[in-house]
Amino acid sequence: MAVSMTMPILIVDDYNTMIRIVRNLLRQLGFSNIDEATGGDVALAKLRAKDYALVISDSGMSPMTGRELLARVRADARTRQTPFVMIGDDAEAAQAGTSATIAIPFTAQALKAKIEPMIGAF
Repeated sequence: MAVSMTMPILIVDDYNTMIRIVRNLLRQLGFSNIDEATGGDVALAKLRAKDYALVISDSGMSPMTGRELLARVRADARTRQTPFVMIGDDAEAAQAGTSATIAIPFTAQALKAKIEPMIGAF
């Protein structure tokens, strides 16, 4: 089955610059349906309102960390299977149930290598 380049993706970060960088990398890869949330609470509201095929979240946000967001996503029966990539060098995130982690800085190709096992080749 082919990967839809219009699948909904949610980027979560408390820094707008990082959201812009990740959005541009996803666009370079061909994705076009990209939403953003500037914190965990906003992300949870968006996840309740829309089904996302992928969540890419910063680990070091405040006041809700990426690990806290991940725990809430995994605790919800509706979202627990959603692929979740944590940005940052966070060994604890892997143990908490993240689908993958990616360390900063990263390229579009590095991001592609992380998400392809979750969503399929594109």
